[in-house]
Amino acid sequence: MPLLYAEDFAYTIHSNKTEVYLHEPILLSVDINQTNSKPILLFNFNIQKNPAYHIEQIDAKHDTTPHATKVHNLYLIYPLKKGDFSINFRLIKRSTNDDKVSYFFSGDRDDFKKLETLDINIPLKPLTIHTKALPKGTQVVGNYTLSYEIPKHTVDSYESIPIKILLKGEGYPPLIDNLFLLKDKNITLFQQKPLVEKYIVKNSITYKVTYTFALSSDKSFDIPKTTLRAFNPNMQRPYILNIPAQHFDIQSVNSQTLVDKVDSPKALDTDFSWIQTLFSYLLVFFSGYLTASIVKSRKKSTAKNKNPLISKIQNTKDTKALLQLLMAQDSHRFVSCISDLEKALYQDGKIKLSKVKEEAIDLV
Repeated sequence: MPLLYAEDFAYTIHSNKTEVYLHEPILLSVDINQTNSKPILLFNFNIQKNPAYHIEQIDAKHDTTPHATKVHNLYLIYPLKKGDFSINFRLIKRSTNDDKVSYFFSGDRDDFKKLETLDINIPLKPLTIHTKALPKGTQVVGNYTLSYEIPKHTVDSYESIPIKILLKGEGYPPLIDNLFLLKDKNITLFQQKPLVEKYIVKNSITYKVTYTFALSSDKSFDIPKTTLRAFNPNMQRPYILNIPAQHFDIQSVNSQTLVDKVDSPKALDTDFSWIQTLFSYLLVFFSGYLTASIVKSRKKSTAKNKNPLISKIQNTKDTKALLQLLMAQDSHRFVSCISDLEKALYQDGKIKLSKVKEEAIDLV
């Protein structure tokens, strides 16, 4: 969408493509710049939700300098259905002046004053997207690699066999149902919910999806080659991700240790060692998360002892006081917190002040 001018400001809404494959991300940038320096302007922009697509915001830079407001938002939009659909936008221009802003900041906890603004809905033209079907059988969309870990192939009867599979790359999150299709009824499969991690990089998101399994059986068995059909929309080519066939040797436990020769045997003693092994594996799996949480907590504790702004944030009594404090700091750094607080004050939005404080402290 080209540069467009409205009263008091100019805006652009630009997408890198309008014809895509199913699940292929669309990069959408939104820029709003105040052109008339007389009023104080605030802008509320959002993309309307729709089951036809999924939205991920990957960047936001808001300069709320009075009389010179600038907004830059960056999104990735993933089409979820084939055919044509429209992406609709909502933009509200909120106008005020210096006197009203001064009056607003003159209030305190016991004398709350709402910022008086003139709100105008700005109609925006929808963006039409055409979505093409993927090659038949496609399971992964994007540029992904596959790796796996199988630490042992020889175990005792019913001992668990841990398997970890990792899909990493850019594209649509690779969440796959029934990654292993096991036909042998003698094999027991335990499966954790996939762990999805995402990392925002320049104009994109890198996903890391970890699948954790554990297998057990009383007989040796084979797992056939596992093949995932993938498609790279940028290269417009299909490719294959696979795990080679695997053989597992199951060693039978000596029957003399399992069968009592006395006519009146002891009560049945079931071997649950495979459960202990499984829990040990899962414990290792979650230890990374726990370690990261501890390190983060220690970093917060160190920061609290060094930066006086932390104490000021913690001691703010209400939403308005916190907004005043953050706006007096580097507004670029706290743009997300300021946005949430403004919505709570001016649009009757609901927030949890303690969570906003915690987010602001993380940004210090």
